[in-house]
Amino acid sequence: MELHEAKDKFIQAWGAFGSQWGINRSMAQVHALLLISPDPLSTEDVMDQLNISRGNANMNLRALIDWHLVDRILKTGERREFFQAEKDVWKIATNITRERKKRELEPMVRLLGELKQTSGTSNESKAFKQMANDLHDITSRIDAVLERSTRSDVQWFLKAASTLLR
Repeated sequence: MELHEAKDKFIQAWGAFGSQWGINRSMAQVHALLLISPDPLSTEDVMDQLNISRGNANMNLRALIDWHLVDRILKTGERREFFQAEKDVWKIATNITRERKKRELEPMVRLLGELKQTSGTSNESKAFKQMANDLHDITSRIDAVLERSTRSDVQWFLKAASTLLR
């Protein structure tokens, strides 16, 4: 397989995986392009290589910066901005985990905490409160594990993951 063919295949696959993980396909493709680029790229480079609009490129580059997956690079003598992806896969996984935890899991833990306070004595009410309590318990535990894993090193995470998988 030629390099350009492999790069295209990776960008398309990363985009498809990203959309399955709840991330915009274009955002994942921009991330993939920056991951495999040895040098920082400008917005124009991203637009040209992915055949996307300036608005699409700008929006997704800003989102990737917000996720701490991409940094803005300033080059002396250049008026254009350049962008470079984090290359350390542990940092990438940690940043994605931290962002998804913040956007998805933490709001669910808060909601379930409120729902388990539901009043009522009927069987239906008791069943609802029990389910909300059980879900709050498991999501709180997952939240705690993710919190610790994003603040720890690789060895702790691998040990914890292997313990959970046994």
